[in-house]
Amino acid sequence: QVQLVESGGGLVQAGGSLRLSCVNSGRTFRNYAMGWFRQAPGKEREFIAAMNWSGDRTYYADSVKGRFTISRDNAKNTVYLQMNSLKPEDTAVYYCAGKLSAVSAGVYSSAKQYDYWGQGTQVTVSS
Repeated sequence: QVQLVESGGGLVQAGGSLRLSCVNSGRTFRNYAMGWFRQAPGKEREFIAAMNWSGDRTYYADSVKGRFTISRDNAKNTVYLQMNSLKPEDTAVYYCAGKLSAVSAGVYSSAKQYDYWGQGTQVTVSS
């Protein structure tokens, strides 16, 4: 059973940084492609960033490219989202998601492609 638990959210001023973590407390992390999504009140869930299971391929939404960085430590069963130069429009609940991937190069940007989700962590950016 895969269980994803996010942490690291909070309140930060515009221009600040946060690092989110997502730990898989279940079975091995190694063959899981991972992604980060966010959902603001009244809006649909939005793709942010994704990484393949070997950690050498990434994909970002245009809205965060150059500001956010996804990374993973398979030995720690953890994926991270480093968020810099935060803006008020980044305010949302952030979710990590995992997908068992048959191919090491697989990077996925659609929420429908993911099998497992965390409970979310709130990020609030004040102006």
